[in-house]
Amino acid sequence: MRYVRRFSRTERAVHWVNAVGFFVLLGTGLILYLPSLSILVGRRPVVKDVHFWSGIAWVGALALVALLGDRRGLLRTARELDSFDADDRRWLRRLYPAPQGRFNAGQKINAVLNAAFLVLFAVSGTLLFFGERDTRFRFASTVVLHDGITLVATVLLVGHLYLAVLHPATRHALRGMTLGTVREDWAREHHAKWAPPPAGQGRETGGGT
Repeated sequence: MRYVRRFSRTERAVHWVNAVGFFVLLGTGLILYLPSLSILVGRRPVVKDVHFWSGIAWVGALALVALLGDRRGLLRTARELDSFDADDRRWLRRLYPAPQGRFNAGQKINAVLNAAFLVLFAVSGTLLFFGERDTRFRFASTVVLHDGITLVATVLLVGHLYLAVLHPATRHALRGMTLGTVREDWAREHHAKWAPPPAGQGRETGGGT
């Protein structure tokens, strides 16, 4: 069985740092949000500090991985994620055939939303932290924004986990994010515009831009 490399070490590091950071923030955030958990854990001021500084560490760790890792590779990945063509639009409308590149249209949208959430979490979380210390930083909509983003991000996370761990057709993708490689036949089936063609055959082209 042949395998092809899908993700670099830097890409995998960004993914797992992002995942761990989000889970820590989600856990501490739920303790602050749910009264039953807040009472059970206690020490609410400490949990607030852990939540805030975990957010700072999350952003800092992502920046550190980007600075110390393969920056050119990450830029190429960003360009891939930012590129939508006719095949991507057909894929979203479930009109087939719609061959996909290294990332399908759903993964591109998920990545863009995660990047937007990171910025919104950082801004709203900072305002909430300093708003408790200085009324100049208090805005009525900040809590609504922060909680709303958390809800949407959690729903997307559940869907992502289902596709990565449970769904038979897509769970092989988890190997790519853990070991870096995926089966060549799986890659051709799900990412035909990126995967190497079978021996002796030329690469098929997609639907254009």
